[in-house]
Amino acid sequence: MHTDTRRSPIANERLLRLSDIVKPNGILPIARSTWLAGIKDGRYPKPIKLGPRIAVWRLGDIERLLGS
Repeated sequence: MHTDTRRSPIANERLLRLSDIVKPNGILPIARSTWLAGIKDGRYPKPIKLGPRIAVWRLGDIERLLGS
């Protein structure tokens, strides 16, 4: 039986909070301030605003950033 190892489009649409992305527990070894400055400079993807104080990023966008 052939198993498709590619991720489904739904898995790439998983949403990550800032604490999932930056250190100490995140997947990127950068500080929160560096991440936010990178967003402002256009180096990192812009967040999706879910509310006035809630920002998230798509997992697929973060994976593309890691792959580049």
